[in-house]
Amino acid sequence: MKNDLRERRDRADMSQADLAAAVDVTRQTINAIERERYDPSLELAFKLADHFGCRVEDLFFPESED
Repeated sequence: MKNDLRERRDRADMSQADLAAAVDVTRQTINAIERERYDPSLELAFKLADHFGCRVEDLFFPESED
């Protein structure tokens, strides 16, 4: 699933470890989501969106079916 997690994290001047601690996951989980190798659970998607003050659909979006 496409996302703009890294861009939002960079704008917030946070490391992957900082964000991981804020949403109670490992840094490796944040890395995998950013690299689009792992789709977060619904609960984690909501935690991430809440952390950045946005909606889940503003943070994550499906890949287009061209």
